[in-house]
Amino acid sequence: MDPVIIVGAGPVGLTLALALARQEVPSVVLDEGSGKDAPRAARTVVLREDTAALVERLTGAPLGGAGLRWAGWRSLRRKQVMREIAFDDVGPAPLHIAQHVLTGALRGAAAREPLVELAVDSRLDGMEQESAGVTVHTRGPNSTWWRGSYLVGCDGPRSTVRKLQDIRFPGRTAVERHAVAAVRTELPRPGEAFLHRLPPWRTIGPFAGEIAARPLPDDVWRLDWLLPPGKDLVTPELLLARIRETLIGWTGEPSPTYELLDTGVHTVHHRVARRWRAGRVFLAGDAAHLLGALGTQGLDEGLRDADNLAWKLAPAWHHGPHEALLDSYQSERRAVVAARLRAADQLLPVLRGGGGLRSLVPGSGRGHDALLMDGHLGDGSLGAPGVYADSPLAPPPLDGAAVVDTPAGAPVADVVVTAEDGSFVQLRNRLGRGALLVVLIAPGTGVWERRHWVGAGIMPRLAAAVTALPHPAELLVAESYPGAAPHTVLLVRPDGHLVTALSGVRPADLYTAAETALGGAAHAEDRAETGAR
Repeated sequence: MDPVIIVGAGPVGLTLALALARQEVPSVVLDEGSGKDAPRAARTVVLREDTAALVERLTGAPLGGAGLRWAGWRSLRRKQVMREIAFDDVGPAPLHIAQHVLTGALRGAAAREPLVELAVDSRLDGMEQESAGVTVHTRGPNSTWWRGSYLVGCDGPRSTVRKLQDIRFPGRTAVERHAVAAVRTELPRPGEAFLHRLPPWRTIGPFAGEIAARPLPDDVWRLDWLLPPGKDLVTPELLLARIRETLIGWTGEPSPTYELLDTGVHTVHHRVARRWRAGRVFLAGDAAHLLGALGTQGLDEGLRDADNLAWKLAPAWHHGPHEALLDSYQSERRAVVAARLRAADQLLPVLRGGGGLRSLVPGSGRGHDALLMDGHLGDGSLGAPGVYADSPLAPPPLDGAAVVDTPAGAPVADVVVTAEDGSFVQLRNRLGRGALLVVLIAPGTGVWERRHWVGAGIMPRLAAAVTALPHPAELLVAESYPGAAPHTVLLVRPDGHLVTALSGVRPADLYTAAETALGGAAHAEDRAETGAR
């Protein structure tokens, strides 16, 4: 079987290659560059808890030393603190990291992975696909043809793959613009990110009244000034004046000390590709969608694209056609991204319009700050991980369905589980291996060695049911799970989304849910057709 061809060696493409390798699927990553990323201190990304865990799982190393997990978040309006949280109290903090550092960590892991081939100086300029695979041509020092089983375009906003497949990319241009600077300086309350709206020192010029400050390691801060609509030129002199004015306002020092590391202008576009699949060709990351207004992070969604697609490509690569499963990639991911874009587009006039009657409504400023915090911190409709509630992979109503705090289709909570070898691990550490996860909630098992209870009670019956599933599955046991009663059984997809929760051992319901999660009746037809060949 030919490898999967991945066009683009950014974070999304490299994540997809590593996720496929974890499921024993080889890939070729076509990199139009030299394989080295120029350091840009002002080009950073914020990873939420789930996407940071995904990258750490694939690279085999924690990212905390390369980036910074924020101690807290504040929202200020003029001189008043509107909202303030400490992440120790409310949950895991976002991880802020320079994009070239993140890409370097992924590239290093890919270079060590035998199932990943990195082809540098290879720019895609032609492709053909037929029922059995995809053939592409690259130009560069080593111009050549490549043969693949599937192809995934992770080649950014100007995607060559998308253009060669004649896929439209409608949306809005220049939804927001920000002047960006990375500076090394000391600010009050180091390690805390904050958003300052309508600062009292605001002056006239091509800068709106909103500044985001996000800390990085070594006293480096990324500062973003929201620019008003239009194409006003941000000159170096004007940006330097705003940096000095801002630091004076925050520190109270007449001559603040700082080192300017990098600058830029970041323009946010909102677009979604009409199709994310064309036969054996798929789109992911910025090739499929652009978002980022109101503090949201487009890379987060791109990494979730890779995680979602990898576990669906793996069965197709190993066992033959799984059309319903592959089609569900577009159904699930496009719906989630489109919903996030709709939410941002609806809120933009409210949060950016200013003036009017809304400005006179008591508490409106506080509400706006709460909405903006959702975008920056990955909560609510602007930032929370998507729920595949209407997925074609969702099982029908089951007689034995149970209610837990995690809705069906949402990412599961990261609880401690006992693995089959008796070790205690985090649930997220078992994801991405291609297997379904079956988690039994059994209070008391955490204080006894597995050998004492593995053959007792309902365990033998559950183990037999897991063995009979239509796909490899791993049986795990947890002391507890949010909202789950004892003996609840959770069925979890390889990407960590909950398929269903069942009250007790119900083999027929468990089998039905697993079969549906793999494409349902269409999946069974694919398997029968493959066996007849």
